[in-house]
Amino acid sequence: MSGGSAWTGAAVAAVTVGYALFSRRLSTTPVSAPMVFTGFGVLIGPVGLDVLDLGRDAGPVLTLIEAALALLLFTDAMTVRSRDLRTDGFLPLRLLVIGLPLSIAAGWLLAVPLFPGLTMWEFALLGAVLAPTDAALGKTAASSPRVPVLVRHGLNVESGLNDGLVLPFFLLFLAAVPGTLASEEGADGVFWRALIVSTAVGLVLGWAGGRLLVLARARDWATGEWQQVVVLAVAFCAYGVATGVDGSGFIATWMGGFAFGAALHKGRPAKGRPDGERPAEERPADLAEYVGGLLGTLSFLVFGAVLLGPVLEHLNWRTLTYAVLSLTVVRMLPVALALIGTGMRLPTLAYIGWFGPRGLASVTLGLLLVEDHVPGIAVLGQVIAVTIGLSILLHGMSAPYFAGLYGNWYDAVEADTPGLREARGTADASPRHHAGTRRLR
Repeated sequence: MSGGSAWTGAAVAAVTVGYALFSRRLSTTPVSAPMVFTGFGVLIGPVGLDVLDLGRDAGPVLTLIEAALALLLFTDAMTVRSRDLRTDGFLPLRLLVIGLPLSIAAGWLLAVPLFPGLTMWEFALLGAVLAPTDAALGKTAASSPRVPVLVRHGLNVESGLNDGLVLPFFLLFLAAVPGTLASEEGADGVFWRALIVSTAVGLVLGWAGGRLLVLARARDWATGEWQQVVVLAVAFCAYGVATGVDGSGFIATWMGGFAFGAALHKGRPAKGRPDGERPAEERPADLAEYVGGLLGTLSFLVFGAVLLGPVLEHLNWRTLTYAVLSLTVVRMLPVALALIGTGMRLPTLAYIGWFGPRGLASVTLGLLLVEDHVPGIAVLGQVIAVTIGLSILLHGMSAPYFAGLYGNWYDAVEADTPGLREARGTADASPRHHAGTRRLR
């Protein structure tokens, strides 16, 4: 190991130990893990101590962040049930089917007057990269018991699925940008390899892995610890095979998670109990979620060092204006339009609209633009980094306060309004666990 890499590893380990030692105390404050790790990332990056730099450490950086997103996609998809989008599942369904495309379009259109040097497809890429949300950045907003179950459920399911749904848009827009590696293959090639082949790879490997694990359980062949390793192995196998055939490893892991979860739950013996009450061997995703959580949290340190820190030295009004619009208009207007006719009150629309934080998926897609040599990456990278950085700060700090404020409104209105739409339960009121930083606050 070179001297630079050794110091990088030592710095990352030191920050991780420091946060771990005070994690319980910090969990009672508005200071979130993404805030802490992003701040330390800026400190050890090129504008600070210059311990971590993308030019020197590009390979390990990309591997870390891509592994975190792959596990996030796989384990989030594993936990999704069809009932999440059936009984009282109108909220996540509308946010995903109507709100997400509208958010991409709004982000695309608002970039046009602010960044005249970019092309149409680069505007589209900006909209796609900043469309997916990450519940980890405003954890209290989607987990506080003061918030109605319907709203918590909707935000959790939306956050768990929209990063996977945005991938086809991202890949097709990237293929349309002249001069990128993806454009050499063309939109037809990207559609075939990244969408069709990768989907097939994920479904086949995910289903096969799930059914083999069910068989091993039934025959008592595998210990509980090694059952959890299977989830990690299947996720990375799907990613590796898809990238090996020049497809999309992320789409393969996302689809593989759906197939793995379906196969696993088809053979689950203990029905009717919440996941938290099941024995460890019946919760094989736990290890993958914890590993994904750690990798995802470390990714924010890398983000602060290699993306956010350097662009803060060149901050301008256009970038800051777009970042504010991205976190407000680009999110809140599509949410309001998506929920027309649902009977939900204005405070609920405002609450759901505000809590659309940008996190790990946007970081990863932004780094992929760097890796693919998108011509406008200097501008795009600055906008993406500032938007995510602002989201980490604003959503993290505001989540406890707004959860309490919204909870007070809900309690008052529910007492005087029979049949309040927000008061209706969901098919599954138990908390859902997600990968990435959703396990770590």
